[in-house]
Amino acid sequence: MLQTTKRPDSPVSIIGAGIAGAWQALLFARAGHAVTLHERGDEAMTDATSHWAGGMLAPYCEAEVAEPIISRLGLRSLDIWRRELPDTPFNGSLVVAHPRERNDFERFARMTEGHQRLDAAGLAALEPSLEGRFRDALFFPAEGHVEPRRVLPKLHERIRAAGGTIKFCSDATANDLANLNPKGIVIDCRGISARDEQPELRGVKGEMILIETSEVQLARPVRLIHPRWPLYVIPREDGLFMLGATSIEAEDTGVSVRSALELLGAAYTVHPAFGEARILEFGSGLRPAYPDNLPRIGIRDGKISVNGLYRHGFLIAPALAELTLAYVQRGQIDNEVMQCL
Repeated sequence: MLQTTKRPDSPVSIIGAGIAGAWQALLFARAGHAVTLHERGDEAMTDATSHWAGGMLAPYCEAEVAEPIISRLGLRSLDIWRRELPDTPFNGSLVVAHPRERNDFERFARMTEGHQRLDAAGLAALEPSLEGRFRDALFFPAEGHVEPRRVLPKLHERIRAAGGTIKFCSDATANDLANLNPKGIVIDCRGISARDEQPELRGVKGEMILIETSEVQLARPVRLIHPRWPLYVIPREDGLFMLGATSIEAEDTGVSVRSALELLGAAYTVHPAFGEARILEFGSGLRPAYPDNLPRIGIRDGKISVNGLYRHGFLIAPALAELTLAYVQRGQIDNEVMQCL
């Protein structure tokens, strides 16, 4: 059995202020711990993987390809998002397909639950911009989405309001922090940067394009079934949309020409008005993943690591933080997630 020798009220140092570290810091601060969150980048967080994320809270849709543990953690996380950030939009999500992908659409329906089938009229009532575009859709009403670049600062504000401290441009290491405060707890949430201690981690590149148009209005993410990968069209504020979907086994940065063409072309098939949209930004982030693509809370030499969130960071980070807190405070173990490294 994994054991902690730290006191339940020990001070907590967390490395990495992205989505994993921010949720760890918030829940520990809420529980009364003296929390210090260290981030090597500046407050803009432009170097963080979270900066380039889609921010979809879609455990039902992810069940099509993800292991059951992702659904379990994701469903629990929805409750935590609602509790801690009540203004989180839970407008649901939509899955659509063109006629040539009909078989894949029906497979998606069979592999998932929590959805309603909409006919063309039902889809148009929900998203008027998609009227006449698709003959039917799957609607997942319980799902939500957040805008990472807006919600991360909100989480940081709540950490401070709960008594936590955030130190940007702090390149502290787990060993440094453990030596500085031997009675404290260190939680490593560095993502791919933690490969210096966990060489099995790899980076999976996710590419995105940010566009702007006033010709399309969407209230929720739309997934387009695609022969190789589904396109995500995620609405942002002020007429912005994020296009994304790619998961590429590569650790270079930037967006390839082929990916850009496929993302933009697929978006055009969702709605022709996207063809006249203005491109604002191309970007990519490296998602940290273990060989099995599953998250892990690891215990090593009295330190805790939270990593391997892969493409599910915003979906499962709150539940992972809750599990870490339960382990520290009560010695509670989740055998599917926690390991002694």
